[in-house]
Amino acid sequence: MEQITFLNQDNLKYTVENFSADNFCTDIRRKELESLYFNYVEITDKFNRQIVSFQKNKKNVVHRWLKYKEGFSAELVESLLKEMKIDENSTIMDPFIGSGTTALVCRMMNYDCIGFDILPTSKLAIEVKANILNYNIEEIKKLKEEFESIEVPSGYDGFVPYVSITKGAYPVDTDKFLSYITKWIQETNFSEPVKKLFILSIINSLEETSYTIKSGQYLSWDYRAPKIIDINRQRRENGQKELPQKKVREYIKEPKETIVLELEKMLSDIESLQGEKNSERESLIDFRQNSVLYELPLLEDNSIAGVITSPPYCNRYDYTRTYALELAYLGINDDELKKLRQSLLSCTVESKSKETELKKFYKGINQEDRYNKIVDIIKDDFALQEVLSALNKRKENGDLNNNGIIRMVEGYFTELAFIYAELYRVCKKGAIVAFVNDNVRYGGEVIPVDFISTSIAEKVGFQIKKIYVLKQQKGNSSQQMAKYGRVPLRKSITIWYK
Repeated sequence: MEQITFLNQDNLKYTVENFSADNFCTDIRRKELESLYFNYVEITDKFNRQIVSFQKNKKNVVHRWLKYKEGFSAELVESLLKEMKIDENSTIMDPFIGSGTTALVCRMMNYDCIGFDILPTSKLAIEVKANILNYNIEEIKKLKEEFESIEVPSGYDGFVPYVSITKGAYPVDTDKFLSYITKWIQETNFSEPVKKLFILSIINSLEETSYTIKSGQYLSWDYRAPKIIDINRQRRENGQKELPQKKVREYIKEPKETIVLELEKMLSDIESLQGEKNSERESLIDFRQNSVLYELPLLEDNSIAGVITSPPYCNRYDYTRTYALELAYLGINDDELKKLRQSLLSCTVESKSKETELKKFYKGINQEDRYNKIVDIIKDDFALQEVLSALNKRKENGDLNNNGIIRMVEGYFTELAFIYAELYRVCKKGAIVAFVNDNVRYGGEVIPVDFISTSIAEKVGFQIKKIYVLKQQKGNSSQQMAKYGRVPLRKSITIWYK
């Protein structure tokens, strides 16, 4: 592994010369953080953008059962666990468990894992994956065989559940087929675990059989979709420019063969892992479908040996939109989707403040003092307050393309501060905490998420071990680069300990 020392001049490109474009706002506090925390930085090629994203999981056994672009790889979790040198059978936490990568790697390395997520896709994925050593292989083969012979009856007119943003997402025949097989599996005599496995194979096939693709903050649509064809017709009639002729993929895949391929991958993974089973004790996975903000405060003090996680980034990506196909398929309606959006960590411009809710919650568990201490820490973080002041100044100057960015950034760090404080309380002495995150830029203002998070973590009690910075940096939006120039942004893994 190549590591670059602090004195190496190449390190300068990982620092930020001016946090505020054209020196429009003061950036003294952010520069102070840069000076203070860069001493802990280790620029390394041990980790890369593939490893800290889902890309590496696409070919990994079990982890590929749910395409979860926002997750990190099993390789990253395994590497961090080895570095932490935690005793086997200890409990590791992932506060944002997503598709369950941390939990599954922990199980394979003989650690128990506890994690939280509000999305029903996470619940299904973890239930199905956690059962991998217990599936009846012959039952799955029988399911696959019966499924391959299915034909939708003539005249069947069912359709897949949808929300407003997914209406018309599938070709008509695909829509009918998905609806029919969902009804079919519910009426079969297969075991509940195998039924759930089949549902997950459908979930993992939805995007490829649709006219949509996940595209950052939203679902992007194929111009061949009837919905887009109709919109373009209306635009022509009104003398407007048509939407671009964009294909999300060359061919919209057939659902049956796509699902069969998913089942074959699952079957292969199950056979492989069941053949390698070598531990007398099956590690526990404790998954709780709820927000970490309301579960973490209820856990015992000094009960967790380590934390590996990647929170949603402060990048405006809305999981309830990008995963709308999967959520709608699982029965989530428009109103429930909006509630889920507000329950997520504040990372979209639609996010509303959770402070009133949190205050009421902490009062309900007789921990108002804990609440007040955390709020004081947030108010006293000078770099964060500088960022919020700068964003307000940018708003007045018309530099923000959405004024909800200010509320989002404030809510993001406020909620993370509550999580950091509660993690410190529940971690055992010596526990190591690893957070993967990206720095961001809005309206020409660079927000050092890694260093502000570390500043807050220190204030709640953590010590800094190191801050890994990936060699490969990321750029800014084309709009910001055109207006303010390009500032490379760090992708970091902050490592703290108690």
